Amino acid sequence: MSLDRADQLARRLGEVRARIARACAAAGRADDVTLVVVTKYFPASDVRLLADLGVRDVGENRHQEAEAKVADCAGLDLRWHFIGALQSNKAAAVAAYADLVESLDRTKLVAALDRGASQRGRPLDVLLQVSLDPPGSEHRAGVDPADLAALADAVAATSSLRLRGLMAVAPLGEEPAGAFARLAEIRAGLVLRHPQATWLSAGMSGDLEEAVAAGATHVRVGSAILGSRPAVQ
Repeated sequence: MSLDRADQLARRLGEVRARIARACAAAGRADDVTLVVVTKYFPASDVRLLADLGVRDVGENRHQEAEAKVADCAGLDLRWHFIGALQSNKAAAVAAYADLVESLDRTKLVAALDRGASQRGRPLDVLLQVSLDPPGSEHRAGVDPADLAALADAVAATSSLRLRGLMAVAPLGEEPAGAFARLAEIRAGLVLRHPQATWLSAGMSGDLEEAVAAGATHVRVGSAILGSRPAVQ
């Protein structure tokens, strides 16, 4: 007989928490990594079950889905992370409900996020998504490391955004450890310029150990906890 959904989530969540603890121990770190459970394409009912299991940080990729899920889960003690590609015309709307935007990758989005955060009356934490892909590749989203300082300065100059650090995804086809080592160097440069920007969101279901070894403060895990994405999306 198959486990019901709550038992299934509890088992997988326990396994991922154990992986994080082992990775922290192997790196000689305190077990202080924040687990962000990515619930893209999964129902709000799963979010409520996760909240019952002690999850506090939830990640979403798509604005329309995220907005609806936040409303459906109103009243729960959750911190919502927006981790998907930001569109200029949706940035202010995302700032209305997100507690943390992890995917800020260009300066044209800064003013809209700042406006949305100002309208809701409380600061918005942001991470800058930096690209780890080699120049000229068809890379995933992210600001080029050469342009990172200007983007960070633009965020720091706003009234309602709080620059917290960096987010990145290991490039396809590359060993994550090497990519995250480069990320650690980029992070060190950012912290010299913005000492408060110490958060580092890196690592997912398949490479969270390498990310923790490189200093990640947040890991974003979806399939290892929730299972394969639903066929109907």
